[in-house]
Amino acid sequence: MVDTLRGFFYRPKKFKKNGDVKDVLVVALPMLLSMSFDTLMTFIDRLFLSKLGPAEMNASLGAGAVQLALTMFFTGAISYTTAMVAQRLGARQHSVCAKVFMQALYVSLVCVPILYLTIPLGHLVFGLEHLPADQLEYQKTYFNILMFGGVITLVRNVAPCFFSGIGETKIVMQAAFVGMIVNIVCNFVLIFGMGPIPALGVAGAAYGTLIGNAVSTIILFVKFFGKSCNERFNTRSSFAFSWSLTRELLQKGLPSGVEMFLNMSAFQTLILMFHALGPEAATASSVMFNWDMVAYVPLMGLEVASTSLVGRYVGAKDGAAASRSTYSGLKLGWGYSLLMGVFFVFLPGVLTDIFRPDVAEASADAIAIFDAARPMSMFMLRFATIYIFVEVLLVIYAGALRGAGDTLWVMFAGAIMNWCVAVALYVVAYVFHLPAHYAWIAVVAVYGTAPVIFWFRWKGGKWRRHVLDK
Repeated sequence: MVDTLRGFFYRPKKFKKNGDVKDVLVVALPMLLSMSFDTLMTFIDRLFLSKLGPAEMNASLGAGAVQLALTMFFTGAISYTTAMVAQRLGARQHSVCAKVFMQALYVSLVCVPILYLTIPLGHLVFGLEHLPADQLEYQKTYFNILMFGGVITLVRNVAPCFFSGIGETKIVMQAAFVGMIVNIVCNFVLIFGMGPIPALGVAGAAYGTLIGNAVSTIILFVKFFGKSCNERFNTRSSFAFSWSLTRELLQKGLPSGVEMFLNMSAFQTLILMFHALGPEAATASSVMFNWDMVAYVPLMGLEVASTSLVGRYVGAKDGAAASRSTYSGLKLGWGYSLLMGVFFVFLPGVLTDIFRPDVAEASADAIAIFDAARPMSMFMLRFATIYIFVEVLLVIYAGALRGAGDTLWVMFAGAIMNWCVAVALYVVAYVFHLPAHYAWIAVVAVYGTAPVIFWFRWKGGKWRRHVLDK
């Protein structure tokens, strides 16, 4: 009787399952905010430059995309550090987590001189775009500065991998926030000039980006070698080179690097083809891709969280929790995309006009180009609502499959999908000579088929063999 009354008045607390929404949110929210800060940093760079004119804004987008494409192979390969650290954490091999990070750091430093050798390739790509002379000059300037600062870029991408792997993503968020503030201040001063500092324009935007990235990197390294991390992971004694860990990083990470390089190359090809359609199409697509970046990059925080949690549960041989974390990530991603979709559908004019050139800074021709591009930009933004919902499926399943070690399949599937999108754009715009907004419809339609393939791969359960191998 007493037990019955106790059961009636005292309900037991619900047992928290590994991989539920709260579990994902703990890792994902700081990473989502971190990615949002990085996005805002780049967005404000281009917003400042848009006040000088469309050529400066378009140049930063074009140069930034090529720079990302060339660095993505290296950063993509290094990004598998997240999964390796998460797997060791799940297997309770804490001392190995820091060693994985150091091997990734060594690999990134070795990659720096190789990255410098790709600079002429970027200039070759710019020559194929047949850009206006002013945009070409701005594009080369922005690109060269970012590429010569490649050591900062590569090392900066190593540091967050360790903390996302162990699930302590708040420090990544904090470092990204400080870096963003430093970048915004430096960009304003360096782009427009202040006091004795001359106005550097596009070059100032590139320098500001590197300074902000350097500050956030320093913060993460101070945390890594700090007392709390050292006590838990023995970080100050992790400098020894390990060929076995480096080999695993390269074997599993190189497919991710190749995938991301091919994906970014396809994205750069999209920009190249849109820009080659004329200044109006270039400006409309630049505005649209800038807002797409705002919608997409924070989702990469969910992708990192998906990789981290699935990797951890694979290391712990808990396939059910790995599946739950994936579906929880989808719920969070769709909630975010719904919010962005409201802005894209109902406020495309407001979003476009944010990039209107400043009358005092820009020429009459620049303002005329923007006004001609405005209707096309609004159409592209509205149609991009479909695009951002599709992206949720893609990033979550790709991140989960990487966390499970299924990186080779993700590489092939992702590369084929992105290049099919580029081919679709080429056929519509250059074979059938249809307007740019029809080409954008084709891009979204082809891109929308990709998540189905990733879903079938995950649902098929082949990734579970990696759980059994652990």
